[in-house]
Amino acid sequence: MTVTPTGLTKDAGWQIGVSRTLPHPAAIVWDFISSSEGIALWLGPGAVLTPEHGTPYRTTEGVAGEVRGYRPADRIRVTHGTTTVQVALTPAADGARTMLRFHQEHLASAEEREWQRAHWQRVMDQVATALDRQ
Repeated sequence: MTVTPTGLTKDAGWQIGVSRTLPHPAAIVWDFISSSEGIALWLGPGAVLTPEHGTPYRTTEGVAGEVRGYRPADRIRVTHGTTTVQVALTPAADGARTMLRFHQEHLASAEEREWQRAHWQRVMDQVATALDRQ
C-alpha cells in the first residue's frame, strides 16, 4: 500500500492551507481582505482585483494571474503564477468571530509547500495585526 505524503493530492499536486479564527465579524474581515491594503498583503503589492471571472491582474513584483472566482463576503480564488490561491471566510455562529483561510495548490514540491506554509503564516499574522489596529 502506497502512503501519500501530507499535502500531496491526486488532482491539485502539492498544496497548503493555513487558517485562523479572528476576533472580528465576517464583514470587517472581508472589507479588509478585499481592500487594496489587504490584497497587497495576501496577493502582492500593486495587485488590483476586478470581481469578474477571467479578469487579469499583475503585482508590482511581476507575478501575474487571473480571477477564477469572486464571491463577495465569502471567497476569492485566483491563479498566482503557476499556482492557485484562495482566501475564504467562515463566520462563527456567534457572528463576532471569523475563520480566515488561505489555501494554495499546484505547488511544485514538498519543499515549496513548507516555504509557502511559512509565507501564509506570516501573511495571517500581518492580517491579524492590521485588523486589530482598525
